[in-house]
Amino acid sequence: MVATELLTELKSILPETQMEAGESEGHPLGNGGRLIVYPKSEEEIVNILKYANQSGKKISVIGGGTKRGFGGLTESADLLLSLANYKGIVEHTVGDMTITVKPGTPFQELQAYLAEHHQKISLDPAWPEYATIGGVIAANDSGPKRFGYGSARDIVIGMRVVYPNGTVIRTGGKVVKNVAGYDMNKLFIGSMGTLGVISEVSMKLRPLPKYESLILVSFEEGNLEEEIRSFVVRILDSMLEPTSLELLSPSLSERLTGQKRYTLAISFEDVESSVHYQEDFVKRIQPSKTKMTILQQKEAQSFWNQFYKIGPNGLQHTENKETQAALKIGVINLDVLKVIKESQLIQDSNNLLIEAHGGLGHGLCQVYLKGASEDILSAIQDLRDFVTQLGGYLVVKHLPLALRQKVDVWGEKPSYFFLLEGIKSKIDPNRILNHKRFVGGI
Repeated sequence: MVATELLTELKSILPETQMEAGESEGHPLGNGGRLIVYPKSEEEIVNILKYANQSGKKISVIGGGTKRGFGGLTESADLLLSLANYKGIVEHTVGDMTITVKPGTPFQELQAYLAEHHQKISLDPAWPEYATIGGVIAANDSGPKRFGYGSARDIVIGMRVVYPNGTVIRTGGKVVKNVAGYDMNKLFIGSMGTLGVISEVSMKLRPLPKYESLILVSFEEGNLEEEIRSFVVRILDSMLEPTSLELLSPSLSERLTGQKRYTLAISFEDVESSVHYQEDFVKRIQPSKTKMTILQQKEAQSFWNQFYKIGPNGLQHTENKETQAALKIGVINLDVLKVIKESQLIQDSNNLLIEAHGGLGHGLCQVYLKGASEDILSAIQDLRDFVTQLGGYLVVKHLPLALRQKVDVWGEKPSYFFLLEGIKSKIDPNRILNHKRFVGGI
């Protein structure tokens, strides 16, 4: 069915819903739609899903568009369900430190509102000015401060989700102490919108820190792996409470600090006296032959603002000679050292720019690649082989559609795949939502 026919049919059902012709083909990242639909209410979302489910139409879901290159093997679905106009705050209970919002709300806009009440959402996703809270939750996105903050699974206390058949369910609640049976929130967080469309999300908040600093420790040449490891172990075994313990590759460090060295980014958030006490502790155990720089308050915030724009943004993707890719790698926390080192070795032996960072407290690495398509595919396979030997995993978070069709975005199916397949078949038997956007082509 061409876009004009689809538009006419859907307009007869949803006359008040904003719609426009989409991209039938040609977008390098895929995951588009022949018709773009902009619901402004949960009822409209329900009716759109009911229509698609009954008529066998495929739906792609989009928020800000930053993750458009993450998963999916389809160039264009029948409908692109955009939540860009479905945004705003539903309820904010300042005293209880909880908030309920609509999924299309931009993350940075939400943080700016909360800052007026000296509160914030304890997540630090990439491209916060464009990323929506719904997209952050659906992809379980987080950054270096995951070490101190936790992930979306730690802050979400309730959601409203619209199933593909139009049924609206509520998981959890709007209060922090809400425990009864299986935490259904975890089923949808990180599922890439393949099980339902989030129509509302409730989260617990944390106070804005009174003070913040960032310590950058750069290591000179030598037995780097052992020196960094022993330093990090001393920090992990101490009473320090850093919010990040992130290792930057030399190429990324050069971009952010001007120093082409392995650099450890250690951030602290607390009252000012506590932050300075922890800074002094780090100074006392600083390894020899290292350079230390301490960024305070606005300087630290400026560093992180720049940091969150490192990787490719699906919203701003343009065709150029260089292909861009982003990878998420999970390993045992101290094996991050090996992953960052391996990424640097692959860069040195290929005509690629590879910038990488990883959390020595939580074991998640982000690797960004720029270069020729074939070189990137080769590097992805080399890194996946290396990570598999460490007992970890590699997921491709951003890659043009043509290359996603050549590489397995999620890697081998996990042993529990039959459970994922069973859940998908039960909730979305017609497979209308974000087709092939999740593990194993679900």
